[in-house]
Amino acid sequence: MGGTDRKGRIGIIGGSGVYEIPGLADTRWENRESPWGAPSGALLFGRLGETDLVFLPRHDRGHRLSPTAINYRANIDVLKRAGCTDVISVSACGSFREELAPGTFVIVDQFIDRTVSRPRSFFGAGLVAHVAFGHPTCRRLGDALETAAREVKIPVKRGGTYIAIEGPQFSTQAESFLYRGWGCDVIGMTNMPEAKLAREAEMCYATVAMVTDYDCWHPDHEHVDVAQVIKVLLDNADKAKALVKATAPHLHHRPETCPFGCDRALDNAVITAPEARDPALIDMLDAVAGRLLKQ
Repeated sequence: MGGTDRKGRIGIIGGSGVYEIPGLADTRWENRESPWGAPSGALLFGRLGETDLVFLPRHDRGHRLSPTAINYRANIDVLKRAGCTDVISVSACGSFREELAPGTFVIVDQFIDRTVSRPRSFFGAGLVAHVAFGHPTCRRLGDALETAAREVKIPVKRGGTYIAIEGPQFSTQAESFLYRGWGCDVIGMTNMPEAKLAREAEMCYATVAMVTDYDCWHPDHEHVDVAQVIKVLLDNADKAKALVKATAPHLHHRPETCPFGCDRALDNAVITAPEARDPALIDMLDAVAGRLLKQ
């Protein structure tokens, strides 16, 4: 179903504490421009074994950017321009489940978006598209991450719902109980609209959510604070780097086409008639939607 294998280039978006990946060879930092504005920072190009990687620190090195201040559109755009076909997002999260203790990694397969202050789409007036998002992560990437996590003995749960809140404040206890009642498994501030934009850019996308705390619902744990998060986060960061290193060999070759349609997400999504499309927006979408718009 996937056709002939080809070499892929993997984009890694590293969250809090994950700023570089040890073992990268032939490394170089490059500043890249985007018509959508400035990305979070420079891109780190390198190679793990035979797999080409491009690493982007989501908050910039030194954690300069808050979740709301991140230019998610520019980040996805520059990764696409850099030749990335797949994106693995690594980020800290809080847990709503007793069994998802700090130190557990969750390979997310669903999202609830409660952010309010971020552009959610590359498309808009002059070029409208409605992209299917019922299954927002790529199962092929999820398989590779699960296999790698078990190889390096990281506690991992396959599948889970991630609720994204605006932040930068943590939840109130009432909100924490609400989200837990909704069936959410973990909570974070950064994976939306990142996942939506990756789908619009026809890139395979997967999230590894690293549990740092129990948010504020758990009666036997103190309410979440930055000091508590950082303590667990530093340990998680080391495990995240080990996970990326173990995952890379599983993604050296990728199908010519994604078996789950991620790389063809725009085939039936653009609704604006060709003669009504805004030329300026088409130019901005040259990387994100060039496959379709250049036809």
